[in-house]
Formats: sequence, structure tokens, C-alpha cells
Amino acid sequence: MADPMHPDAGARGTFDRARFDAFLARLRVDALARETDRRLLFDEVAQLQSLGFGSLRVPRDLGGAGLSLEQVFEVLIDLATADSNLAHLTRGHVAFVESLLLAGLRDGVEPTAREARWAARLVRGDLVGNAQAERQELSELSTRLERDSDGALRLTGAKYYTTGSIYADWIHLAALDGDERVAVTVSAALAGVRSIDDWDGFGQRLTGSGTTTFEAVLVDEDEVGRGRADAAAWPYLGSVFQLVLLAVVAGIVQRALEDTVAFVRERRRTFGFAGEFRPRDDRLVQSVVGALTSAAHGTRALVLDSARTLDRTLEGIRSKTAAEGAARDAQLEVFRVQQLVLPLALDATSRLFEVGGASAVSTSLGLDRHWRNVRTVASHNPAAQRAAALGEWELNGTLPDWGAPAAPTAPAAPTVAEDAAAQGVAR
Repeated sequence: MADPMHPDAGARGTFDRARFDAFLARLRVDALARETDRRLLFDEVAQLQSLGFGSLRVPRDLGGAGLSLEQVFEVLIDLATADSNLAHLTRGHVAFVESLLLAGLRDGVEPTAREARWAARLVRGDLVGNAQAERQELSELSTRLERDSDGALRLTGAKYYTTGSIYADWIHLAALDGDERVAVTVSAALAGVRSIDDWDGFGQRLTGSGTTTFEAVLVDEDEVGRGRADAAAWPYLGSVFQLVLLAVVAGIVQRALEDTVAFVRERRRTFGFAGEFRPRDDRLVQSVVGALTSAAHGTRALVLDSARTLDRTLEGIRSKTAAEGAARDAQLEVFRVQQLVLPLALDATSRLFEVGGASAVSTSLGLDRHWRNVRTVASHNPAAQRAAALGEWELNGTLPDWGAPAAPTAPAAPTVAEDAAAQGVAR
């Protein structure tokens, strides 16, 4: 069998679960060391993409794995269990692929030229990063498209919290062309594109969520999306963005459980007891681990249930059989799940220290990283804002006016670019 950790292992675009599991087994071994040393995940990203991760949703007709969204989220949770940073940095990529599926990419349907081009890129192993947020007091954009003296389209601006872009082959972002808000996808290899690892958060330190700048970057006219997205469909993408974060959290809780069990099983104590005592036999320790395993099971189940809802929603949108407000209802479901997953995960990753007293806070164990990582992911979409939106919906039948984003290619095609409501980055 080819080495699953080698970038050239297997055919790009294919996905073999056994090879992926072998990759995860090796990935998890050094996860703590990578976080401690802040070693960015360039090699791991290349290995992941070589296994066909980036084309899991690409139709089989076009060389992808053709998985359902639920199946993709199963993979994401398992990836986050091995390394939560690696799963998190794929968020923009996952949503970008969903935007192509919303626009019509599917088995049995002739793709447009752009869809075929992107399917080939994804099967090749290209990764799409995301760069939306700007350090502005208001929601105005300063990133702009302008024509040079030769008539070529150039992109100039700076984006922040650009998760995954430092690893990406392509970067998807929002910009202004005159007074029009547009969605732009540019090659990260072009002159003038620079991503910097200046993310200073205390968790998820390897996601590359730093600054990306664009200095007169040449833009392909075919990669500029104009018009407005279909307001009946775009909440679907907001749901995907949010659910990726919750999948990362579910993986973190699972890893916290596994690390805690491994720690407790090997411990021997004499403090407070005559002779040797095994903490694994302590009813209080058992109750903490019992709560942890319940949290891990519950968060995973909630995320996958929402993924199934999104699968049905996408099918309804594409077949034009979706009930009115289906995408909105799916987004509300994800908001509700957020209210359950985040408190459950934060409590579980805090309580786990009760299994070992002072020993459990050793930096060599790194058990604290699980709480820090959950807290960091949770800060991307403030749950309090979502709770208020849910209350407004139940009481008044209305939602905050988050607006519909610009389309990635043409009117009525949703985008992964633009607003903080879909993106969920609080600054």
C-alpha cells in the first residue's frame, strides 16, 4: 500500500477511507507538539489534499468522491479529532464547493465551463482559502477592483482572519468594483498575494487565520461574481460555515475524551489513601469521564443531524421542490444546535481537569488546549447573537437583516464571500 502520509499517495480526487484513517492515526501522534511549537501545517495540508479530501463533494462524473454532506461532516469530525486546526482551516474550501453545488454542479448535468474548470482544480487537489473580514468600524469594504492602463482587472486591499489562506492555492473574497460589491477568486500564487501568520489567538493557533494582502493582483474576469444571491438559498451557505465550526468542536471534544481516558488509565496514586489507589476506579473520576463521553457523543450526533437537514435542503433547492423558507429553516436549526453544542463542549473541556487534580494541568499533557481551542472556535460566531436571533424569530417571526451576499459567478448563485452573518467572524 502507498504511504498515506506521502503527498503523492494514490490518485488525486479519489478517497479511500482506510488510507484516510491511516493518515489520521499518524496525524494525531504529533498534534500536541505541532501546537506547542506552532509548526504550520503545510505538509499536512498537502497530504490531506492528496487523499482526495478537497473533492469529496465533487460529482463522481467529474472525478470526485460524490459524498453526501453528512458523509463529509463525518470526515470533518474525525479529522478534527486528530488535529482540530487542520479541519478548521478547510472551512472556506468546504463552503466554496457548496456554492458550486448550489449553482448547479451535480452528476448527470452538463457543467458550465466554470464549473468544469473548478471541478478539475478540486480533483487535482487545489485548496480554496477564504478572506473576507476587514478591520473597519463599519461593514464597508476597502478592498477594490480597478482597471490598469492596459484594461486588466487588478485587486488591491487587505483582509484579516483569513483562515486557511496561507495554505491555499486559491483565495475567495469580497471586494468593491466601483460601487458594486462582488465576489472574487484569485490564485494565491500570483504576484502581489501575501498571507502572514500573525493570528494571535490563544487557540486554533495553526489555522493560518492571519492577514492576507493583495497588491495590484491580476484578476481573471471569469472569476468575478456579480449580482445578488438568491435570498431564498444563500442562508444554506451560512449554515455550512457555522456547521463546519461545530464539527471542529465535536472533534475537539472527542479528542479531549480520548486524551483524558489515556491519562487516567495509566495513573497510580497514594495521596489520601493507604496503599496504592487507581483513579480509574474512583467514582468521581468515572462520573467526569462519563460526562465527557456523553458530550462527545451528543455533539457529534447534533452536527450530523444538521448535516442531514442541509443535504435535504440542498436537494430541494436544486430540484426546485424546497418549501418556502427551507434554507432559512435549516439555518435556524443550525443556530439552535450551536446553542447546545458550544456550552456542552466548553463545560466538558473544563471539567476534564477534575480527573487528575494538579497533575492534569501539566503543560506536557496539553489538556488545556482543548478548552482553549473550543473557546476560540466558539468566538467566531457569538452564540449570544444567535440566541437573540432565535428569540426574535420565535416572538416576532423576523430575523436580523443580514442581507444577501454578492454572487460568486452570476445573479441568483449564492456566494461564500461577504457578510459576517454567514461567515461568523466577530471582531
